[in-house]
Amino acid sequence: MSAHTGNVPANGAALAPHVVERVTRETEIRVEIARGTGRATVDTTLPFLDHMVVTLARYASLDLQLQARGDLKHHLIEDVGIVIGTAVAGLALPTIARYGDRTIPMDDALVQAVIDVGGRAFYEGPLPSRLYDHWMRSFSDHARATLHLRVLRGQDRHHVVEAAFKSLGLALRDALADGDGVFSTKGRVETAVGARTGAPS
Repeated sequence: MSAHTGNVPANGAALAPHVVERVTRETEIRVEIARGTGRATVDTTLPFLDHMVVTLARYASLDLQLQARGDLKHHLIEDVGIVIGTAVAGLALPTIARYGDRTIPMDDALVQAVIDVGGRAFYEGPLPSRLYDHWMRSFSDHARATLHLRVLRGQDRHHVVEAAFKSLGLALRDALADGDGVFSTKGRVETAVGARTGAPS
């Protein structure tokens, strides 16, 4: 998997999208992502996955272009989560607000998402769909984010999953917003090999 980040000026606003590509024997995925207004163009060959990624981008105010192909449905869903998580990690500048907490209703469903994009990967669910619960875990692992999802109410799996993506999007928008400095008692942290430098913890 390869990644490239655009130049970042002193005020922390990305001048170019963060680009991540992942090619395996099972999937081929490319994403461009940047903080913006929520415009998204997505083609994964899976209509519901397309809808969820577009929803996430819209609610998180991320400009996103994603193309993905895969051999099996579960491989494609998992790897799209991996690639988007990796791309979001590239947007997690040291001075972001870092935390987000949002609760979203959708008809019978009520879902809360709480996120910390400070470099500590952890996921607590579950969602009533194993495929999309796996998406959330893959996303949080590769975004190096702590993500707690709480399904407070809901009988319709479609509504619960969609409410989860919406609440995650809003929480992520808050977490990636510009902050007043490094939001950590440790200050600026040099992370391990293979991780991005300067993430708070």
